[in-house]
Amino acid sequence: MSEVQEYEYSDVTGKVGELTDLQGEKMTLNMGPSHPATHGVLRLILELDGEEITGCDPDIGFLHRGDEKIAENMTYNQFVPYTDRLDYLAPLANNVAYVLAVEKLLGLSDALPQRGQYIRVICCELARISAHLLGIGAFAMDVGAMTVFLHTFTEREKIYNLCESLTGARFTTSYTRIGGVIRDLPEGWVDSLARFLDEVSHAIDEVDKLLTKNKIFVDRSRGVGVISKQMAIDYALTGPNLRGSGVEYDLRKNNPYLIYRDVEFEIPVGSIGDCYDRYLVRMEEMRQSVRILRQCLNQIPGGPVSIQDRKITLPDKSKVLTSMEELIHQFMNVTQGVDAPTGEVYFGHENPKGELGFYIYSKGGGVPYRLKIRSPSFVNLSILPVLMKGHMISDVVAVLGSLDFVMGECDR
Repeated sequence: MSEVQEYEYSDVTGKVGELTDLQGEKMTLNMGPSHPATHGVLRLILELDGEEITGCDPDIGFLHRGDEKIAENMTYNQFVPYTDRLDYLAPLANNVAYVLAVEKLLGLSDALPQRGQYIRVICCELARISAHLLGIGAFAMDVGAMTVFLHTFTEREKIYNLCESLTGARFTTSYTRIGGVIRDLPEGWVDSLARFLDEVSHAIDEVDKLLTKNKIFVDRSRGVGVISKQMAIDYALTGPNLRGSGVEYDLRKNNPYLIYRDVEFEIPVGSIGDCYDRYLVRMEEMRQSVRILRQCLNQIPGGPVSIQDRKITLPDKSKVLTSMEELIHQFMNVTQGVDAPTGEVYFGHENPKGELGFYIYSKGGGVPYRLKIRSPSFVNLSILPVLMKGHMISDVVAVLGSLDFVMGECDR
């Protein structure tokens, strides 16, 4: 046993100076919360021995807004716009995740009409493509590939155009409602989506050519930030970060909901669990999302998009103006909310960044007694203190980019 190790396991009183001389002086470096490569207000307190990282302490909470407490003072539908602000790169998917949890509490999981289910899946897969385009574009730019960022953001702009024509908003959509969605697909929207799928498939291939065999990108990402399969499971990672480590787990397959049982798609998995594998998984997930969307366009049926129960969904405006009963339903639904039974539920949704879960504890009435959010970015960041050790400072931006987190849901 070396002299330094003896000091570590014995009484080091009076020997601190000797130990420092043997190890060399370490430096503490703040990275963030305003650093562009920390992708938001994340602060990393790095302990350095020269250029090597010997300790990493992620400091979060700069963006805390108290969403969970806000939810406990609002009716269930009133909280939908707040879910847009969680992973604000995939608001459509957040809406669906939250509403599915409420519908599970209400016992409506299988009551949504087929057309409404298809529209929700279309929203979720569009959100997945949008989030991965930004994640890969930002990751590539962090390690020096500017052109990829321009390609991916061009395609995201097209998705925002589709969101605007569908929901009336580009960024914070608030499209989903308990029991369905706020409106059906507009005329010509399906054709616009079909054209976009052809264009984004070409763009994904272009990004593939620019990055996958690019020596600089490969050197910066391969063998960096390796997360073993067991470590990914131990730290409860989900989404592409889990699948990149070789764990074939996807809630759309393992706990299917909506119409995911009726569409065919593959779950891409990595083999090493490094930054490069996580990039490859997201690239293939975008291709699989395009595959799902094309099936949805071919299979989507006609019919209503929401449950025809006026105690759950709002009646048509024309009926509200001509029928007293419909007016009462509208008034009760807006002012008091959906009358939920007592009970506890949890629903986990396969969001672009992993499992977005909502736990609801109801004591009855239109407002949840308690609501808790399992945000994938918060859980995925918990591995940083272990993952960063032994890396160089230059590797930090690659590791963070490959984890693809967003602080909006981390500091929910």
